[in-house]
Amino acid sequence: MRVFVTGGGRGFIGAHVVRALADAGHEVGSEFVDVRDREALIRAFDGADAVCHVAALYSFTAPAEAIEAVNVGGTANVIAACRAAGVRRLVHTSSCATCGPVPGRQATEKDSPPEWELAVPYKWTKLAAERLVLDSGLDALCVNPTTPVGEGDTAPTPTGAMVRGVASGRYRLSLRGAGLNLVDVRDVARGHVLALEHGRAGERYLLGGYDVTLTEAFALIARAAGRKPPRLELPYAAVALFARLGLANRQEVTLARLPAWFSSEKARRELGYEPSPLEPALARAAGRA
Repeated sequence: MRVFVTGGGRGFIGAHVVRALADAGHEVGSEFVDVRDREALIRAFDGADAVCHVAALYSFTAPAEAIEAVNVGGTANVIAACRAAGVRRLVHTSSCATCGPVPGRQATEKDSPPEWELAVPYKWTKLAAERLVLDSGLDALCVNPTTPVGEGDTAPTPTGAMVRGVASGRYRLSLRGAGLNLVDVRDVARGHVLALEHGRAGERYLLGGYDVTLTEAFALIARAAGRKPPRLELPYAAVALFARLGLANRQEVTLARLPAWFSSEKARRELGYEPSPLEPALARAAGRA
């Protein structure tokens, strides 16, 4: 199958998706095309059997207008270009952020995020883009990665910045009660291939790994980097005060209010997805593999 990957394979997930598709025997097109340029997308998609739309602006500091232009406007352009180029199959890289979190349990594809989190531009733009894809009428589906870690997060993404902060020893404390689902980025890439080959149109598939508290995550990263883990935990109220004072990123603090825990059972059941152990991915992320 000839598959075009948006973003030129430049991003953290995108580069791994390009490699995973090639390893699975697909012919991959991944030249960089700005997703804000609809006509250029139409030309790039010509002859493709499917598109993996990975390109997005993952930021908690960029202006909301810029995030919307890429994540929502860019996705609308990808859909229009698929129609114009005769591409039916579309795999859209969404986010676990569109499925939760929910209090007291793992979120699934049937869930949605709490209303207060939709004040964060990244969050609401990913949700809006996902709805465009699922309502497009194409043979389209979404994959929803959790928090990928591994080699190649050079920009870095907010997740990569967190890993670097802990691995370098700059992060000396964590947030009590916070949690996230960590997954090897290579598993996320393989999940894209499985979704392309086996996923059902109109569905969402969470591609996750393991639920850990933020303190546990920091300890895992520190050990992978050969450092002692941070020992100090702050309550959410203290971190929220820091955000109000401009000493912490307000959007990231908003998203840390609930543990972001997710189930990948649907992807396991329908796609044959299976996450790998975390430690090798964290070692690669810390540059010690």
